[in-house]
Amino acid sequence: MYNRHDPNRWGFPPHPQPDWQPPHLPGSGPGLPGWLEERLFDQRIVMIRGQLTPDVATGTVAALLTLDSAGPDPIHLHMASSGGDLSAALSIIDVIDSLTAPVQALVTSEAGGAVLAVLAASDQRSAYRHARFKLAEPRAAGVTGTADEVAAAAGQHLRELEEVVVRLAEVTGQPRSRVEDDLSTGRTLSATEALEYGLITEVITPKPR
Repeated sequence: MYNRHDPNRWGFPPHPQPDWQPPHLPGSGPGLPGWLEERLFDQRIVMIRGQLTPDVATGTVAALLTLDSAGPDPIHLHMASSGGDLSAALSIIDVIDSLTAPVQALVTSEAGGAVLAVLAASDQRSAYRHARFKLAEPRAAGVTGTADEVAAAAGQHLRELEEVVVRLAEVTGQPRSRVEDDLSTGRTLSATEALEYGLITEVITPKPR
């Protein structure tokens, strides 16, 4: 019998429906399957992967705030980023400073530039033994406009950079002059050297076999 509500009334094969995917969770980084993002989020793990952009920072901030509101258990911030925008890093730092739940940072492969400031803001800092660290001045976001606007943005960047230097010096115990020199020269550290420098407090070693 003809049924005008039957989507297959014309005899055509049904159109295949795409597999359902869970929504993208903030802060997990691009390229991860939805089910894996969900599992990581359930374990209170937030990931910073690739360049730290304003979009990545927005997702990271949303994830941190959501997990903080869910309970006081530690939030695990996994880092694999060579750097990014200083303003993006500062937006994450401001949120970390305001959280009730402690943030435990783990450098899984690399951390550099602006990401080091986020690392320094975390309550605990560790790294895998093959992780690498690049001490480099965080870059400023691109600024266009009049000469006065560009000059004002440059001054703001210098003030924000000074905040990063002060935070790194306080966390590591290194003199500010040394931190400034290392950022200027782009010094690279192994995990062991980062431990000695004070950037991290623990190197994750292999379990006994």
